[in-house]
Amino acid sequence: MAALGQLIFDEYGKPIIILKDQDHQKRLTGIDALKSHILAARSVSSILSSSLGPKGLDKLMVSPDGDVTVTNDGATILKMMDVEHQIAKLMVQLSQSQDDEIGDGTTGVVVLAGALLEKAEYLLDKGIHPIRIADGYELAAKKAIENLEKIAEEFPVDTNNLEPLILTAMTTLGSKIINRCHRQMAKIAVDAVMAVADMETRDVNFELIKVEGKVGGKLEDTMLVKGVVVDKDFSHPQMPKELKDVKMAILTCPFEPPKPKTKHKLEVSTVEEYNALYQYEQKQFTEMVDKVKAAGANLAICQWGFDDEANHLLLQKQLPAVRWVGGPEIELIAIATNGRIVPRFEELSPEKLGTCGKVRELSFGTTKDKMLVIEDCPNTKAVTIFIRGGNKMIIEEAKRSIHDALCVVRNLVRNNKIVYGGGASEVSCALAVSEEADKISTLEQYAFRAFADALESIPLALAENSGLSPIHTLSECKARQITEKNAALGIDCNQSGTCDMKTQHVIETLHSKKQQILLATQLVKMILKIDDIRTPGESMHG
Repeated sequence: MAALGQLIFDEYGKPIIILKDQDHQKRLTGIDALKSHILAARSVSSILSSSLGPKGLDKLMVSPDGDVTVTNDGATILKMMDVEHQIAKLMVQLSQSQDDEIGDGTTGVVVLAGALLEKAEYLLDKGIHPIRIADGYELAAKKAIENLEKIAEEFPVDTNNLEPLILTAMTTLGSKIINRCHRQMAKIAVDAVMAVADMETRDVNFELIKVEGKVGGKLEDTMLVKGVVVDKDFSHPQMPKELKDVKMAILTCPFEPPKPKTKHKLEVSTVEEYNALYQYEQKQFTEMVDKVKAAGANLAICQWGFDDEANHLLLQKQLPAVRWVGGPEIELIAIATNGRIVPRFEELSPEKLGTCGKVRELSFGTTKDKMLVIEDCPNTKAVTIFIRGGNKMIIEEAKRSIHDALCVVRNLVRNNKIVYGGGASEVSCALAVSEEADKISTLEQYAFRAFADALESIPLALAENSGLSPIHTLSECKARQITEKNAALGIDCNQSGTCDMKTQHVIETLHSKKQQILLATQLVKMILKIDDIRTPGESMHG
């Protein structure tokens, strides 16, 4: 980076710094800088607030290449938006970190941060110092989290009774496009996590869950395959379409006649020499196939390709094969079938083969798209969620939604404490924070009240998106929470006649809610501490 200025000394040896291009710099300081941040952050959060909740709307983004994405996932919306303003970029990173850590609640965290900044603006106008506001917010966040801990409930994570987990996954999917087959998708997500979850260490390895999509068919055709789905077919159309009791050789070496690996040229000057070479290649190749057969394999899965001649020979020798299987898939197949990946033919032995009950070819629709399904594997830890849908956008959105549901179930396996959704936990925290504000005599009480108001922005947005009268619904909910001392009362978004989220089974993980409040408060604190922005711009006089 070019130096900003130049250091010179006057005749007494005092240093003077001469700054360059000051007339070209745009500069905002003090309250103006803060106002500019707040405006940027609010505009980002207002875009997202309409996609909050089960009645939230989706957004359609068109990339510069003309690819269309329709999504309800806060992190995806922000990632694909072309954001110029620096503070707005921080909001994008905020949703991203919520997505990385929790996987769900990406919209809520941005709406909350936007609301906190909006409330901070009123306090700044009153003349309260930004640092006092930031500190007050931090104390209020502590209080809110204490309250969350208090209202949280233990949640049964039991492999024999998956119903509660399915209901939680349904909460996550409620706001997504795939709530047409709501329950089915939730069940698939729970089954997938439970298949790979390690209940002793309470951990879930996402590497073992593969999500594949194929256009065509309807969302209801989505299924969970206890095994691996590979987007490939058998290398020769005449190979059998289904194999039972498979022993597979998993190869990462090229399945073709050896080529001279030296830099020397191989000169073939006579027909005899050529024939000899051809015979040699054939012999070598036949030996390769025989080695695979001798090890007892009745299916070869190869990372590399083989030519037509090889393909024909494999067919003659009745050794079905699959070529060009990618690295991650090969690893998953090896895990699922308890096989070893073999890098050289010499190393093949019967104990390195993978086994599975059956391998079959699925073909779809009239296009005859084919995929291989490897099922009944000895190690059921690897599963594949296979999504179908009317077009590519729906499948992509279904993948994102399923990912959110998987994350929520994983978080419950890790930490089984929950709070109730539908804005219930936010209202409860807002009440706790404003109650605390009455006990504080210092300036921070203003920040506490502002924090409480900001927390209410989530139930307000939920009510607004559901077509209810926001202020009326929220005040009714607050009044009932105070009189009934029930922290599960929230906004009845689905108009099901009850505000009790316990009855409606609208459940969120405690971990996710805590993270939302902490991340939003941290970001707001950081933004409130910036009071000077310099951007290289056009000349101010020009």
